[in-house]
Amino acid sequence: MRWIIEGTHSNLEFRVRHLGISTVRGKFKVFDGNVEVGEDGRVESIEATVDVASIDTGVDQRDAHLRSADFFDVESHPTMFFKASDVETVSEHEYRVKGELSLRGVTKPVSFTVETTPVVKDPWGNDRTGVTASGKLDRKEWGLTWNQALEAGGVLVSDEVRFTLDLSLVVGAEVSV
Repeated sequence: MRWIIEGTHSNLEFRVRHLGISTVRGKFKVFDGNVEVGEDGRVESIEATVDVASIDTGVDQRDAHLRSADFFDVESHPTMFFKASDVETVSEHEYRVKGELSLRGVTKPVSFTVETTPVVKDPWGNDRTGVTASGKLDRKEWGLTWNQALEAGGVLVSDEVRFTLDLSLVVGAEVSV
């Protein structure tokens, strides 16, 4: 059974410490993906693609800098891609997902936790479930190394990036919303 991300009711958000004192939040507005589940209910595959140019932190100048070669270099690397290699069941609705994240021409292993909601039938007859995933990564591992030293010590942008995905998954390719 194929579950697809229904983008209208899904979010892919991140947060990064700025100046060591505040947290900048942002999101990617364009992404898609799917989860293949076997007859036995086990997850067989997970894949997701993100349009990196769709980054939105609410500040146009910062977003332009993030799209530049200093950070994501969207001209050369327009997409980010995730492919799961292992899904471990922790409890009935909790999983540990391991896979590879390809970003800016670099592919590295990542892992994160996932919680799901029970499957429901929506008002339009679609089977639907919710997925919340969270984790963190070190942006330098993918070549996002731009930074600026601060006069008082520390750096402008932390290396650690925390992310949260709140996804609505729907069975099938044609979805009514």
